Amino acid sequence: MARDRLFDQAANVVQAGPITTNERAIRDIDLSGGRHRRTSERIIQTLLFLCGSLSIVTTIGIVIILVGEAGAFFVDVSPREFFFGTKWTALFRDPSWGVLPLVLGTLTVTVIAMFVALPIGLMCAIYLSEYARDSTRAILKPVLELLAGVPTIVYGYFALTFLTPNVLRAINPDTNIFNAMAAGIAVGIMILPMVASLSEDAMRAVPSSLREGAYALGATKMEVSGRIILPAALSGVVASFILAISRAVGETMIIVVAAGNRPQWGLNVLDEVQAMTSYVVQVFTGDVVRGSTRYQSLFAVGLTLFLMTLVLNIISQKIVSRFREVYQ
Repeated sequence: MARDRLFDQAANVVQAGPITTNERAIRDIDLSGGRHRRTSERIIQTLLFLCGSLSIVTTIGIVIILVGEAGAFFVDVSPREFFFGTKWTALFRDPSWGVLPLVLGTLTVTVIAMFVALPIGLMCAIYLSEYARDSTRAILKPVLELLAGVPTIVYGYFALTFLTPNVLRAINPDTNIFNAMAAGIAVGIMILPMVASLSEDAMRAVPSSLREGAYALGATKMEVSGRIILPAALSGVVASFILAISRAVGETMIIVVAAGNRPQWGLNVLDEVQAMTSYVVQVFTGDVVRGSTRYQSLFAVGLTLFLMTLVLNIISQKIVSRFREVYQ
């Protein structure tokens, strides 16, 4: 039997004949094409690795610069005075370096922006996800996202020239022309598209079977939205909240234009305040000697702001991972 199989294989080879020149050329092209594909894949993999490494190297460089300059600042100024002091007069002849008024100004504007953006943005997301028709959503969502393209300086002038004189002073005539309330409302309007768009995407990603099962049990649209869809999309919704808050914490031009430049240790939202970002702008627009304590204070304030946003991002990752494990 084995001898018969050998004879059959030999007969097949004879019938097939020798490999022609064209067949050999096609085989060589296939081999060279495979080598080219492998080379291209290695090049693409290397480029992607370099792009990913660039963000890490950039972050490390920013941290090194902030820590280095802030360390030089803390050689001259006590960290205890900086982090726990309640008086900030960095540009005065006899300076005080308590950063808490700047932190309070930043948080005041951020909290006001949260009260504006989070509930309105969430309600917009629920409407777009559960109530709006496809034709309505196709119009409303791009229009809503257009707000994200408005320059922040425009929001600042909107707060200064419209919100304060026409809205806030109509309610309370003693409102300062520069105040935290107008700045916070403008920042809230600015981050509202981020909350609405990201939350709506998270709700749309919830499987339709959950909706259909709830409707089959007789639930209303409001019950489905509040008790089924929102809990199932909670990780994405919370992530949108944290990202929006981080964006509000780092906002600069709206606060510079609308909130003023007077650091205060108080909670009067109708009075002038100064945030950490607006202090950086104020110093860089003046004549500050490079290497001086005032110049190095910029990096100390920047490091404090960096740590605040870092903490917010860590909290966001913890919350998202926790709820994602529950609903996956």
